[in-house]
Amino acid sequence: MKDAARTLAWDDFRLINAVAETRGLPAAAARLGVDHSTVFRRLRHIETLLGMPLFERHRTGYTLTAAGEEMAALAARVDEDITAVTRRLIGQAPAPSGEVRIATSDSLLVDLLMPMLARFRAANRSIRLDLVVGNAALNLSRRDADVAVRATDTPPETLVGRRAARIAWALYAAAAMPPPADPVAEADWVCLGDNLGALRVVRFARGTVPPERLAGRFDTVLGLAHAIAAGIGVGHLPCFVGDIWPGLVRLAPPEPDYAADLWLLTHPDLRHTPRIRTLMDSLAEQIAAQRPLIEGQRPRG
Repeated sequence: MKDAARTLAWDDFRLINAVAETRGLPAAAARLGVDHSTVFRRLRHIETLLGMPLFERHRTGYTLTAAGEEMAALAARVDEDITAVTRRLIGQAPAPSGEVRIATSDSLLVDLLMPMLARFRAANRSIRLDLVVGNAALNLSRRDADVAVRATDTPPETLVGRRAARIAWALYAAAAMPPPADPVAEADWVCLGDNLGALRVVRFARGTVPPERLAGRFDTVLGLAHAIAAGIGVGHLPCFVGDIWPGLVRLAPPEPDYAADLWLLTHPDLRHTPRIRTLMDSLAEQIAAQRPLIEGQRPRG
C-alpha cells in the first residue's frame, strides 16, 4: 500500500479525508465542490489502485476499514502540515500589505468597527479587507479568517490576542413610545433567538417575561435594534448600539451581569505578520478611544 500511496495526488487524500469526516458521498462532494458521481468514481479508482477497500458501506453511512483509518490519518497529517507551512509563509511577509480576512458580527461591524476600518484603510492602502459577518464561530487555525473581533468571556485557547473593552448591555425602548413604569410587568418584549440563547441577557428575557408578551425573537443584534426602534417591544442591546441608535431611549443603567469582553483574536502563527499586527494595533487603539461608549458610560442625552 505504501508504494501505491506514493502515486496518489493530494486531491485523493482530500477526498479520503472528506468521506471519512462526513461519512457519506453527498456531504463529501458538497465539501469538495464536486459532483456525487465524481466522488464515487474517484474513490473506486483509489481503492483499485491500493488493492483494498478503504470504507465499508452501511445504511448509516461510510465507515473506515483498518486500511482506511491509516490513509485517513495520513491525509489529516498532510493537511495539518500544509496548513502550518502556509501560515508560516504568510507570517514571513516583510511589509504590511496583502489581504486580511476579518470575522465579526453585524452589530460590531455596522455600529462600531466600520469607521475604524475606514480610517485603517486610509492609512494602509496596501492592505485589502475581507469581511466575514455572522455569529458562527470560525476556525482561524484553518484560515477561515485571519482576525476575529468577538464578544466573549471565553476566547478559544488556540488563539491569541487582547481584550479591548467590556461590552455593556442595557434596556432600551422606542423613544416615540411612552416609557413603561415597569417594563417586565407592562411592556411587550423582543429578544435574541436560539442561536444566541446561551447569553445571560437572552435567558433573562425568556425566563422572566410572560410568553404572551414576548413579541419577537431575532437572530442578530442588528435586527433586534430595528425591532425595538420600530416599537415592537422593549429589549436589551449593547450600549454601543442602543446609545447611538436614532429613535431609541435607554430605560435603565447597564446590567453588569450581562456584560461581555470584546476580544481581538488571531492565530499564534500570524500574530507577528505585519499586516495582522498593524490591523490589530490600529483597532485596539481606536476601540480604547471608544471605551466610554462601549462600556455604557456615555449615554446619549
